[in-house]
Amino acid sequence: MKKVPAFGHSGFLMESPAALQTAGRRGPTVAAGLLWLAAGLSAGYWVLLAWGRAPVTPVSVLATEQVSADTVAVARTLGALPAVATAAVAASAAPPRYNLLGVVAVGTRDGAALIAVDGQPPRPYRVGAPLDGGLVLQAVTRGTARLGPTLEAPATVELTLPEAAAPS
Repeated sequence: MKKVPAFGHSGFLMESPAALQTAGRRGPTVAAGLLWLAAGLSAGYWVLLAWGRAPVTPVSVLATEQVSADTVAVARTLGALPAVATAAVAASAAPPRYNLLGVVAVGTRDGAALIAVDGQPPRPYRVGAPLDGGLVLQAVTRGTARLGPTLEAPATVELTLPEAAAPS
């Protein structure tokens, strides 16, 4: 025998008492399923967290010997001249005020130079930029930079790149 849905006087479908009883039994089942899901996800999180950790190493084991750098090898790697050549250069001339460390030449009237002034850290200067001491970077070429009082005046100082140390 087929059940026919019963409609109330307002037109809404009325549930039978047996249908309400079945729906009431599903609530605790859904709640229990959600609790088990949360418990499983929590356990999985903690297992993955414990699985990914490395064993703890005491700090005193890491640094037993003090590390020192070989300054001669580092200087040679960075292009410093050998001590004999450096001593000969130092004895022959006083230290210059301007030290050219790099050049980027673009065409004939554009470019930049990396110049250290009075032993300070080097700074980049574009053609036409003023330097300390009242000079202006007039022009740069492949290995030189010319400085003068103004951009159009004759050059008073010509800086050249130091020669690279020969590989040993």
